[in-house]
Amino acid sequence: MTSVDAAVKNSQRFSFRFRKNLSMILNYSLLIVAALFFLFPIVFMFVSSIKNNETQIIRDMSSISAFIPYGDLGLKNYFDVFKQMPFGRFMFNSVFIVGSTVLTGLVLNSMIAYALARLRFKGRGLMLSFIIALIIIPIEVVVIPLLLMVNRIGWLDSYQVQIVPFIVDAFSIFLFYQFFIGLPKSLDEAAKIDGANPFQVYWKIIVPLSKPVFATVAILQFLFRWGDFLWPLMVTRGYEYRPLPVAIQQFFSQDPKVWGDIFAFASMVTIPSLIIFLLFQKWFMRSVASSGIKG
Repeated sequence: MTSVDAAVKNSQRFSFRFRKNLSMILNYSLLIVAALFFLFPIVFMFVSSIKNNETQIIRDMSSISAFIPYGDLGLKNYFDVFKQMPFGRFMFNSVFIVGSTVLTGLVLNSMIAYALARLRFKGRGLMLSFIIALIIIPIEVVVIPLLLMVNRIGWLDSYQVQIVPFIVDAFSIFLFYQFFIGLPKSLDEAAKIDGANPFQVYWKIIVPLSKPVFATVAILQFLFRWGDFLWPLMVTRGYEYRPLPVAIQQFFSQDPKVWGDIFAFASMVTIPSLIIFLLFQKWFMRSVASSGIKG
């Protein structure tokens, strides 16, 4: 190899490394900008919630100072929330309703998806098509007929009216189905040879291998149900059964508005969502990478 060839090869290698590093820098820069874009509202909310001076909060809203914790700081706004309304009751209602819906839904939706993905029976294709079609129907389309049904059976102003209608979810079934269909069927066949019935295959083989999709469905359903506002507003009358989204709307509609208290309320509503995501993010990301959540 001549010195000219070596120089050309070194130049090409340097050019490749430069393009690779430049691409990496651009990618990370875009990710950082996107992360800051999503974090700014959360930081603004938490910082404003610990500012005890209402005038300072309003003044800072139009400047970068809204993201800087300074001045009279403390937890006064949080204590004010508990003084003005039964926040603990609203929090219990949300945790109980969402927890019951998500946990029960994980079991039932995964079992339905398992039957569709691993078992063969008459009408399976039609049922799967029907479930997929249900995904595109918004809840607003069916709330009035559903409201008439639950009113007829006397479920208004109760926990079950906010739990039972949302346990079985078409999108959750579809996510489970997509994941289960990709698991090797040889696992089922080996278990059946050992004498396992379909439920034992589901419980002892499919479920342990499906932690990523279980975490994904748990996170998504938690977020959907935690922020649900329209249905609880329609089926509840007093604070006894109302969840946090309805309570914060009532709190926000009070006059005069105290922004420090509103931000404190919103912060306490947001914290459980952040905790759930942080606890399950490893399996959530693994599910996205392995099965792919295709729109």
